[in-house]
Amino acid sequence: MSSMRVARLLLRSLRRGVLSTVSVRFAGYPFGSALPYAVDPIGRPLILISNLAAHTQNIQHDAHVSLCAHQDDVLAGSRVTIVGMATEMDDDEAARNRYLTNFPDALAYASFGDFRLYRIEPEGGHFIGGFGDIRWFDRDAYIVKPSALNEREADIVSHMNTDHVQALHDFCRHFHRTEAQEVEMLTIDCDGFDVRADDRVLRMEFVEPVADAGAARTQLVTMALEARIESNRL
Repeated sequence: MSSMRVARLLLRSLRRGVLSTVSVRFAGYPFGSALPYAVDPIGRPLILISNLAAHTQNIQHDAHVSLCAHQDDVLAGSRVTIVGMATEMDDDEAARNRYLTNFPDALAYASFGDFRLYRIEPEGGHFIGGFGDIRWFDRDAYIVKPSALNEREADIVSHMNTDHVQALHDFCRHFHRTEAQEVEMLTIDCDGFDVRADDRVLRMEFVEPVADAGAARTQLVTMALEARIESNRL
């Protein structure tokens, strides 16, 4: 697996990180703040932030930012940093829906006039997979091209939630050792898909990237068979 896909998979799975902006109050110094984020289909982070927040005021003055996300063990675990420009995307309905699908609680304040959705356009980044596994990457290596799958996302998600709820239960059990009362597919992209299992969001990864609905179906079927075989053994 390429280092840039590993970095993208990690960023998609973690969902919380530290946003660093160029401070207005302390000129020339970086300012870090913890926040949740979503990732759009081609790999760009999405953040919902208030105009009253220091990081938003910093971005409005200088849009250069970085976003760092890491596993629980910050020293031994994997981590990724994305460096890029933050652009306001509040009028982008698809981006806004993707963020709110991942964080439905944000709907309570997303309608407030001072909250805005921003997208980080990556220039490149840095990935650490463990001792000796340290790699830089640029935008072209990290970002994936928009694909036909993006246009079918809503149909696929609806189909899975209507006709294949048992498969979603099996995915949670097999890939995350999680038993859930309620399951729901939230999003799907070239790298995998997200499932809400009760109050948790679990990331499921495809073995390899998919470019269209047919390829996604093939991998979903393969994953479902694998998960069902294990369930039958238990």
